[in-house]
Amino acid sequence: MELIIDVEALGVDLDALAACSDDEPPGVTRLVYGPADLRARAYLRQQCDEAGLVVREDGLGTLFARWPGREPDLPAVASGSHLDALPHAGRFDGTVGVVGALEALRALRRAGFQPQRSLELILFTSEEPTRFGLGCLGSRAMIGSLTPDQLRQLRDGQGRSLDEWRTSAGFTAPLEEVALAPGAYAAFVELHIEQGPLLEVEGLPIGVVRAIAAPAALRVAMRGQSGHAGSVLMLERRDALLAGAELALAVEAAALGTGSRDTVATTGIFTIGPGAVNAIPNVATLEIDVRDIDLERRDHVLQAIKASTEAICARRHVTYDLIELNADPPATCDPAVVETIIKVCDRIGLPRLIMISRAYHDSLFMARICPTAMIFIPSRGGISHRADEYSDLEQIGQGVAVLAHSLAALSQA
Repeated sequence: MELIIDVEALGVDLDALAACSDDEPPGVTRLVYGPADLRARAYLRQQCDEAGLVVREDGLGTLFARWPGREPDLPAVASGSHLDALPHAGRFDGTVGVVGALEALRALRRAGFQPQRSLELILFTSEEPTRFGLGCLGSRAMIGSLTPDQLRQLRDGQGRSLDEWRTSAGFTAPLEEVALAPGAYAAFVELHIEQGPLLEVEGLPIGVVRAIAAPAALRVAMRGQSGHAGSVLMLERRDALLAGAELALAVEAAALGTGSRDTVATTGIFTIGPGAVNAIPNVATLEIDVRDIDLERRDHVLQAIKASTEAICARRHVTYDLIELNADPPATCDPAVVETIIKVCDRIGLPRLIMISRAYHDSLFMARICPTAMIFIPSRGGISHRADEYSDLEQIGQGVAVLAHSLAALSQA
C-alpha cells in the first residue's frame, strides 16, 4: 500500500490548534473546559466531520471519531492523545498524537485502504492535572478507575466542581455512561513527542515504547509554630519551612538511593505561610511526584519518603498530614503491538530505538483494558511543557507514517 502523509496538512492543524490558547505565542495555555480548550475541540470536530468520521462525545467531553470497518461489530483499533495544555506550555505535547491520528486515518482513506476492524481517533479529556489536580481524568474514567461518584467529588482550586465545569462546557451526558464496555478495543497506539533527549542524541527518528513508568503523588502538609523572626530563639523554633526543606532533600536522596536511572522523584509544589519576611513559617505544603517502571522499586521510594517525613517532623517538633493522591502501577506495552510497530519501521526503512516512557500518558490506563503501545518522535533538546518545546514537522510526518501502517496492520488482525 502506497501511503502519502500530508505534512503540510499536519502543519496547518498544528498551527490552528496552537492558536487556540489563552497565552501569548509561542506559549500555549489550554486548560480543560476553558475557552481555548473548547475552541480546539470545535476545530478537531470540524476536521473529523470533513474526514467522514462518525463523532460522539461522552459526559466528560472525551471525543471518539470512528471510521467503521468491514466488520463493525469487532472491537476497534484506536489511537489518540490530548489537547489540553499546562500553563505556558508548548504546541506539540499531546497535540501531535491527536492530529497525527487524524492524518493517519486521512492518509489510509486516500490510499483506498479498507479496515476490517473499525479505526477510531480518541481525544482524551484532561490528561494534564491542571484543573482538578489529577492527570488522565478521561482515560481513568473510561476504564472505570474513577467512578461517577469520585468524579462528582472533584473540585478545582476555587472549589468549583467538575460537574459544573463539564456541564457549562456543554457535556451533559450521564457520567454513568463514561466507562467503556469490556472488550471495546482490540488495540490502542499513541503517537507522542518523546519529551526527552534520547532520540535526538542517538540520531534516530522513531522510538518504540516497551514500558510506561508508574506515577505516584503525595501531599504533605506540615504545621509548626509561627512567631516573630527577631524574638523567637533558634533552639525554640518549630519552623515548618525547614522541615519541608529537609523533606525535599530526602525525596531526592530516596530516588538516588535506588541506584536506578529509571527512578525519579520531584517536589513540584512547595508553599509556605504566613509568607512574611519577619515571621517564622508555621505551615508548609509539599506535593511530591515519584515515578519508575518497576512498581516494587517505586513503592520502596514512597515508603522511604514517608519514613523521612515522620522522622524529620518528630525531630523538629512539627506535626504533619500525609495524603497519597494517587499511586498507579506501571504498564508493560503489549509485545505483539510493539512487534507490529517494529516490523512497520523495518519495512518502511525508519531506524528505531526500543525505549521506555518516563512520562505517563493516557496509554498507561488504556493498557489496562486492551493491548497498548506508544510511538515516540524526537523532541529538540528533550524539552517539553515549555513554550520552546519543538518537534520537526518532517519527523512528525515519519511518526504518522509508522502509526498509519501500524493501525492498518492491527485493523486486519
